[in-house]
Amino acid sequence: MQLLMSPTSPFVRKCRVLLREADLLDTVEEVTVATTPAVPDAAVASANPVAKIPVLLRMHGPAIHDSRVICRFLNEHAGANLYPATRLWETLTLEATADAIMEAAITMFYETKYRDPAQQSTDWIDAQWSKADRAITALEDRWLSHLNGPLDMGQIATACALSYIDLRHAARDWRNGRAGLAQWHATFAARPSMLETAAA
Repeated sequence: MQLLMSPTSPFVRKCRVLLREADLLDTVEEVTVATTPAVPDAAVASANPVAKIPVLLRMHGPAIHDSRVICRFLNEHAGANLYPATRLWETLTLEATADAIMEAAITMFYETKYRDPAQQSTDWIDAQWSKADRAITALEDRWLSHLNGPLDMGQIATACALSYIDLRHAARDWRNGRAGLAQWHATFAARPSMLETAAA
């Protein structure tokens, strides 16, 4: 199998961390592609009609896309138990929360990178950050006990989301007033799977 990817995407990073945690690197080849919202990679657009990464190309079966779908598939393929039945809905909700943070942070980045400066909206950027900020506060207030529990996909997604904010929006200082979450992230970010997938 092949994972079409870009190393800076937090959605891709979720899949790459899973590959390492589930010992699937001998099964899935990571293929870096150059793709943007305006100029999508041809292979990505062929496999995913909305031309977004990540995309997983399978030898037996059609390509699958969307990081949550790919992560569920890879988890099942490896028997990794990163979506444990005993806390499935909590894990899925935490993963969805992290994905929402990623989406807001990417939208903020795209607004400044791909839109003409005269068309950029600081109100729009601030609105996206408000979404991410509320979600990060919820992580601190509601999710620390889960984050400190046995490894699951919600934790992986959360670490990737927070690390992406560090990459693209460090000045937002998400750690301010969130000592528990900051400590958790520092510990999780030191895992080999996170270190090996960190964007340059």
